[in-house]
Amino acid sequence: MQIIGSIALVTGANRGIGRHFAQQLVERGAAKVYATARNPEQIDIPGVEKLQLDVTDPRSVAAAAAAAPDVTLLVNNAGITTSTNLVTGDLSKVRAELDTHFWGTLSMVRAFAPALGANGGGAILNVLSALSWFSHDGANAYGVAKAAEWSLTNGIRLELAGQGTLVTGLHLGAADTDMMAGYDGDKMDPADVVRVALDGVEADRIEVLADEWSRHVKASLANDPSAFYTTGR
Repeated sequence: MQIIGSIALVTGANRGIGRHFAQQLVERGAAKVYATARNPEQIDIPGVEKLQLDVTDPRSVAAAAAAAPDVTLLVNNAGITTSTNLVTGDLSKVRAELDTHFWGTLSMVRAFAPALGANGGGAILNVLSALSWFSHDGANAYGVAKAAEWSLTNGIRLELAGQGTLVTGLHLGAADTDMMAGYDGDKMDPADVVRVALDGVEADRIEVLADEWSRHVKASLANDPSAFYTTGR
């Protein structure tokens, strides 16, 4: 998969990691970058084509797919975090996490897969999380949604292999974005996250671990989970 000359679409491109994706895709020579957001007037990146998109609204997704039939690289980045637990948390917030990360991503994949196939296969990059692989009290709705999106990523990779579509999952811990403003731990520069992710896509990698924390969490899955939950955090 080559970024130069590609036609990319980025969800949630108005801020954070999504904004860096759109900007770096332009800088790397993408022929066209559709930068999408619920409020596209908030997008301030030179050289992109703005589109309105709410990944939780099937009509909005269908309209975006109709407006961008030439896409060869789909970056599913749009996300939310509600800091909600499962047992006592607000169920509407739990559903909102799943609607965005799982159902929203699946909706985008289903809408754009035919175009990717018609345009030579292309690639899909799903922005996941180290929380795909562990739970954290206070963020369990997010963890469940990201675990579901990780499983989705693995599933669609198999289903789209026949049309030549690369499917890459990006995992990271914390990045220095508005979404993580209240987190006091170490944070990656989002520009570095995006650089590593796009390098991975160009290398045809199916999984990109952006930081040491993601590598640590994934490695822990082979061990007794009590060790991780006692000492891993």
